[in-house]
Amino acid sequence: MSMNDLISDMVTRIRNAQKANLLTMECPASKLCEQLLTVMVDEGYIDSFSKKEVRAGIFVLVIALKYKGGKPAIVTINRVSTPGRKVYFSVEKLVTNKWYNGLGVLVLTTSKGVISDKRARELNVGGEVICNIF
Repeated sequence: MSMNDLISDMVTRIRNAQKANLLTMECPASKLCEQLLTVMVDEGYIDSFSKKEVRAGIFVLVIALKYKGGKPAIVTINRVSTPGRKVYFSVEKLVTNKWYNGLGVLVLTTSKGVISDKRARELNVGGEVICNIF
């Protein structure tokens, strides 16, 4: 079965796995999902992830979820841009608006790659908002 939106699927699987208090979870692999997970590891929302081959040419991402005091490190994670509705933030909008007063993270895809909103402000670039995490 082919999927149209692997990012939404991954975000939903992470949300459901943390509600079920799972330590690890799997989702279909893609380059964009790997880049998004790299940002989540760098920001401290998940412990780690790895790529595992299920069968010839088919890969899944194994994600180790993070908990603090028995509670998930991710309070909320939502997909912002969808295949039918793209949401773009300019540098000025990133500077004036901070997600959850600077405690949350917007993940953007920019000309510099997939980066957090903090890194986008440092590089002075805007881009498409993939998801927000708090």
